[in-house]
Amino acid sequence: MTTDWKSIESKYYMPAVRRQPVVIVRGKGTRVWDQDGKEYLDFTAGWAVNNAGHANPVIADAIAEQARTLLQTSNQFYTVPQLQLAEILVENSCLDKVFICNSGAEANEGAVKLARKYGKMHLNGAYEVITAFNSFHGRTLAMTAATGQPHYQEPYQPIPIGFKHVDFNDVEALKAATTDRTAAVMLEPVQGEGGVNLPEPGYLEGVREWCDEKGMLLIFDEVQTGLGRLGTLFGYESFGVEPDVMTLAKGLGGGVPIGAFLAKEHASVFEPKGEHGSTFGGNALTCAAAFASTKYIIDNDLPGKALQMGEYLRNALEGIKERNDSVNDVRGMGLLLAVEFESEMAAGIYPACIDEGLLLGLLGPSAIRLMPPLTVDKAEIDLAVARLETGIKKAASS
Repeated sequence: MTTDWKSIESKYYMPAVRRQPVVIVRGKGTRVWDQDGKEYLDFTAGWAVNNAGHANPVIADAIAEQARTLLQTSNQFYTVPQLQLAEILVENSCLDKVFICNSGAEANEGAVKLARKYGKMHLNGAYEVITAFNSFHGRTLAMTAATGQPHYQEPYQPIPIGFKHVDFNDVEALKAATTDRTAAVMLEPVQGEGGVNLPEPGYLEGVREWCDEKGMLLIFDEVQTGLGRLGTLFGYESFGVEPDVMTLAKGLGGGVPIGAFLAKEHASVFEPKGEHGSTFGGNALTCAAAFASTKYIIDNDLPGKALQMGEYLRNALEGIKERNDSVNDVRGMGLLLAVEFESEMAAGIYPACIDEGLLLGLLGPSAIRLMPPLTVDKAEIDLAVARLETGIKKAASS
């Protein structure tokens, strides 16, 4: 008899997540299977996490070997996997130092702490961080305040102070919001959760110039755009603009929960006086997985593949747009793409695509997000696009 996991979830789990009616029990590459044996193409990749594919054998072997060797020591001691991961991240980026933590929200918290200390040291006590409307920086209380989407903040008022929000792609609005209290600007190079919104030409360059002029830090939240997703190892490389601080998570661990924030030397202001720390941050097991995943991404040029397959997928989605009046826009870059519809039909398309064997991400009532593993191939894209178009037609006719 098949266990009714949905009823168990309803009985025991806090109702904080609106789940889709699929109990996933196994994955391989771009595909997953539910408890009834039905196969799906997974174009969510664990919310842009499984960049190297589900059940990647290189990552699985690294986890198994490390699990038999050493799991946890705390940061009181040196461990090899942590330092291997630190080295590969720094040597392949424009940053100089790294701190490893447990999630994207935690990485962003650490980056903001860095900015506040930097402001105290170099900007006469400045502490505010400017972020963008439609941004998403995490679900801790402070990162809820940093996120430029009021509906995430309303249930938790009063939220922590120290954040201002301005329109994305508006350098003049950023300049107008800057005061002697501003320590940093924090942006996603491409806004993911907020709609897959791309920066206009010259915008990030303009922000960089303004931060340089005012002596402020520029923080790039690359939790979703890092590790190959946009077609370069890190998203900033796609735009030729270097941050002072960068945050990572999602694709970093290949499926295990891990985050990191990196800083250039001048922005690496923590001292070993209890100013920052983490019991599980830099855990030997998660670092072994993340090192294996990152090395696999680099060695197999998954960023280059994301660029190539992203162009192929985008062209296919443009074809859907040409054939379906209900499609209003296709946007994104690399393997982070969105399809927006004329009406609020995404909620109907989502279950229709599940029926067809395709898993997607929702972006509100009128858009969907596609972010498959970077290992996806043309045949899988062709099949996914066919299933998506069938789902669109079913939703339009219902």
